[in-house]
Amino acid sequence: MSRRKFAVGELVMGRWPGSSLYYEVKVVSLDASSHHYTVKYKDGTTLELKESDLKAISTFKNKKKGSASNSPSRSGSRSRSRSPGRGPSPGRRPSPGTRRSPGRRRSPDKSRSPDEIPASDEPAILSYSSPYQSGYIVKDVTKEDILEMNLTPLKVREKLRENSISRYNGEPENTEDDMSQKNTRPTYDQEAERNPVLLQYSLRPRKEEIKTKELEQREEKYLEKPTGNTKDLEFGGKLGAFFLTLILPATVFSLLLMVGQKDVSIMAFPPAIPAVETLWDLNVFGICLLWVLFQAMIYLLPVGKVADGVPLSNGRRLKYRINGFHAFLLSSAAIAVALYFKINLLYVYDHFLQFAVSATIISLLLSIYLYIRSQKKAEDELSLGGNSGNVFYDFFIGRELNPRIGTFDLKYFCELRPGLIGWVLINLVMLFAEMKVNERDVPSVSMILVNSFQLLYVVDALWNEEAILTTMDIVHDGFGFMLAFGDLVWVPFVYSLQAFYLVNHPNEISWPVATAVVALNTFGYAVFRGANSQKNAFRRNPHDPKLANLKTIPTATGKCLLVTGWWGFVRHPNYLGDIIMALAWSLPCGFNHILPYFYVMYFICLLVHREARDERQCKKKYGVAWEKYCQRVRYRIVPYLY
Repeated sequence: MSRRKFAVGELVMGRWPGSSLYYEVKVVSLDASSHHYTVKYKDGTTLELKESDLKAISTFKNKKKGSASNSPSRSGSRSRSRSPGRGPSPGRRPSPGTRRSPGRRRSPDKSRSPDEIPASDEPAILSYSSPYQSGYIVKDVTKEDILEMNLTPLKVREKLRENSISRYNGEPENTEDDMSQKNTRPTYDQEAERNPVLLQYSLRPRKEEIKTKELEQREEKYLEKPTGNTKDLEFGGKLGAFFLTLILPATVFSLLLMVGQKDVSIMAFPPAIPAVETLWDLNVFGICLLWVLFQAMIYLLPVGKVADGVPLSNGRRLKYRINGFHAFLLSSAAIAVALYFKINLLYVYDHFLQFAVSATIISLLLSIYLYIRSQKKAEDELSLGGNSGNVFYDFFIGRELNPRIGTFDLKYFCELRPGLIGWVLINLVMLFAEMKVNERDVPSVSMILVNSFQLLYVVDALWNEEAILTTMDIVHDGFGFMLAFGDLVWVPFVYSLQAFYLVNHPNEISWPVATAVVALNTFGYAVFRGANSQKNAFRRNPHDPKLANLKTIPTATGKCLLVTGWWGFVRHPNYLGDIIMALAWSLPCGFNHILPYFYVMYFICLLVHREARDERQCKKKYGVAWEKYCQRVRYRIVPYLY
């Protein structure tokens, strides 16, 4: 077994790669096979250095004692090693992250000015301080040839690249799952473009240059959209997508027929299927279409700020109008006007199944249009997962990532507007229907709780509309039947199932029970909103003093993964809050039937499946850094359950 020259935890002097500068470092570990030491600089940078690049601190202390005789104050000769380009003497080593001004005199206490630097025929010397800090390049040490520029150390840059491909480069100091902040410091390529001289003074040998080019090519493949057909199919592949296209509408109609019956026992399944001609009503279809057009008109209003989306594979960032909350207020005003003029909103309840059929037809027509237009789109405009070459799969998943008509983003519009606000409207209609059907002067406590809980959820989503720009639906999934049907049919007609159930199956609850249910929903909302707010605040400004107590793991993408706060509790605390709230929405319906709890069961399955998709995406994106995060945060959605 080879002898260790330096012990773990020992403070030594480490040479910065590519320079003659030494800094105080701490030995973290030793690779016995390669004889490389992992060391940590004072600024947190962690690198691997050869044993020959490390020296005992006592070596430099001895040099410092003997440096006085060479000082200009004790000798008539000028020191040749005090110019900014040559780097400091070992006895006056600057701390990492600092640089010396070339315009000041230097004696034993001060720097020399450029006019006092003696001429020299020595080759150029490059020195820099620490990662992403500034330094100097001196071509010939004369007063005419002093060049100052910024530089990202090449070794650090290469190290970061390797992280995304093979390994994680350092202990976590500062994590998130997609809730991360880009490193805004200039890269070497950006600096080289501004300062071509950098290319002439690369510190890397030819072999390292070749290796870096190979890494760059591999990284470009990771960043670009894959050419050819999608190989990794989800939702059961082609066959699964085909059957889901049929099963999802059948599920909605079955639920509505079951809940609309007086007898909702298992013995009453399957429900009686009405005649086909009774499912279609042209007036209902016209009302549905007008509702969508009304929301589209509000979307186009020049109110609300314009936000940038995430960068696309072609480098573009789309603009989004953030006015969902304005749409909710205007929609509420329109409903108030309708009530004032005594327009019968119970028409929606009386034709509820026809409204569901009309919404399904609209979503189907929209999906067909989206699939046809996607055939003419360029490769970089398609989604990662919707280009399999199979008609049924691509139709279901969606081929085009961001289908737009001018500036009108179809996917973004459908995500929050017609269906989500329509959900609130349907709940209100069911409240009035309960009062009429059960001859009540006021709605039941159960109905009030369901309406209030779900209204809070919708208002929260619209108030924090900008946060949706970084979700999987917007960033990753194409816009096809899955999202179109989900946004326009599934959300308004399935999510309102509890309110619809209470119309024909009233459930009286006591005030203590109501208080307990309110407390449960409040707790779920606190987890949900706290986790999302922490994530969004970290995205906007990771240096916010309010977030100073959070720890993160850096990744090779320039982003960080949160490992403390809500995101250190479980990997998806927002999903946990969602599930708790879903349970609170169903409890007011009692325990006489499982139908009101369909939403909870479905939502758990949805979030578990989405969590699995998140895991795959994050592991692919962050590599071993994600594995490091999973070791720190073991629980996925629910504590104590893997």
